[in-house]
Amino acid sequence: MAPLPNAELVQNSLQLYRYLLRCCKQLPEENIRQHYRHAIRQSFKVHADEDNPERIQQIIKRAIEDADWVMNKVSNALIEKLKQI
Repeated sequence: MAPLPNAELVQNSLQLYRYLLRCCKQLPEENIRQHYRHAIRQSFKVHADEDNPERIQQIIKRAIEDADWVMNKVSNALIEKLKQI
């Protein structure tokens, strides 16, 4: 399960927020979606007062990498479940 296309177009925090929430919609189970939505919201609250453009770009880059990791992890878990069937 790859992250959504156009991750490279994310340039600001609002675009990142929307991108990450769209990634959450691809997750297979509601409890997993709720967990990651909560984590995204909490992270945005923590970083809401960030005003250093370099730091904001670092946060965006790391968040997209983390989303990619989560989506791959979920994808691999689904593949393993299907192999067991």
